[in-house]
This record gives sequence, C-alpha cells and structure tokens, in this order.
Amino acid sequence: MTDTAAEMTLGPVSAIPQGEGRTFLVGEERIAVFRARSGELFAVQAECPHKGGPLADGLLGGTTLICPLHAWKFDLRSGGALMGDCGLRTFAVRADEAGRIVITLPA
Repeated sequence: MTDTAAEMTLGPVSAIPQGEGRTFLVGEERIAVFRARSGELFAVQAECPHKGGPLADGLLGGTTLICPLHAWKFDLRSGGALMGDCGLRTFAVRADEAGRIVITLPA
C-alpha cells in the first residue's frame, strides 16, 4: 500500500475576496485559505499556534499574515514565523482551470 496525497475542491476562488482569507473544514482539518491581492492562493492551518487565534481573520499584506489576537507575523509561502517562535503548517493550494480552489492534503 502506498501513501498518496489527496486533492479536494473547496469552491470558487471568487468566494475569497482579494486580500482576505476564509476558513474551510477539509475532512477533520480546519484550513485557512488566503487570496493575496496579486491573486495568489495560500493555505495554512486555521488556528495560530501561539494562542489559537483565527488566522483567516488576520491582516494580509503581500505574503505576510498577522494574527488577529497577538499580532504575530507569518510568511504564508513557508509558514515560517517572522515574529514569534512557532511556524504554521502549510498546504499546497491552486486554482484549477474552472476557477475553483483545489487543495492537496498530505497522505
């Protein structure tokens, strides 16, 4: 038996305004998906590892996310902390040819 990643469609990209994020329940995982003003998509764990803040409600500037609870900063490309000492789990995400959000979950 081999482990394979699973792709799931979450809905239309237009459901997320540019410069904002939304939380999706994917299986048993809560994932925050962001649509940068450039149109690029990012997906990370939905809760801040610091105090559990709802990351989809955070401020998005370019590829930097600021947690709404304690202003910790994260790089959405890598999940790395720009302020604080913990990072975010990231997920591969893209828009398909029909304009839908497709996320890839690890096996």
